[in-house]
Amino acid sequence: MAHKDDARQAVPNTPGMRTDGDGAGRRRPLRERHVEETVEVAVPVRTAYNQWTQFKTFPRFSTVVRGVEQIRPTVTAWTIGYGPLRHRFAVEIVEQDPDAYLAWRGLEQNPSHHGEVEFRPTESGGTAITVRMLLEPQGAARILTRSSGAARLTARLVRGELMNFKQFIEGLGQEGGAWRGTIRNGRVQHDHPEPPRSRVAQWPVG
Repeated sequence: MAHKDDARQAVPNTPGMRTDGDGAGRRRPLRERHVEETVEVAVPVRTAYNQWTQFKTFPRFSTVVRGVEQIRPTVTAWTIGYGPLRHRFAVEIVEQDPDAYLAWRGLEQNPSHHGEVEFRPTESGGTAITVRMLLEPQGAARILTRSSGAARLTARLVRGELMNFKQFIEGLGQEGGAWRGTIRNGRVQHDHPEPPRSRVAQWPVG
């Protein structure tokens, strides 16, 4: 069964806005999109979210992700490809709320992209996973991404990856790991912030 408080955390109050646990609203990093796809999986929100945060397992079910490397706490390097072709790029997680929401941005300049994924409990006790992506290419590539054909191709790819994740997590039945931290503006939020330190070794702060 899904936790009762999952619905409160996962469903935004108004389009383009989210609510933190303390009731403070903040705007999503993604206000417009080229692609939006949703799939329902037959596992609770916590299980789906926990497995999704295990980025290094994506090659186990994805048809395009060949490898994921952790660079920094909020930055990963992804290698994708078809056949012998490979492309490596870095991604930064800019917002992350456990069991509810994750937003990222590509750090490459051409083409760049933004994305977000939401996790919402369903009445059956499963999870609705929604992925939205916005492509921001430069130069001539911008014309291509504006075409309906390019949008349909990207949507088909995202849909296929979501279906692959659905089969993967439902086959497992439980998550293989989890990262339960919170990220704001690209920075991990610590439950107990470190006290201020003097810039001079062994000097007190004050």
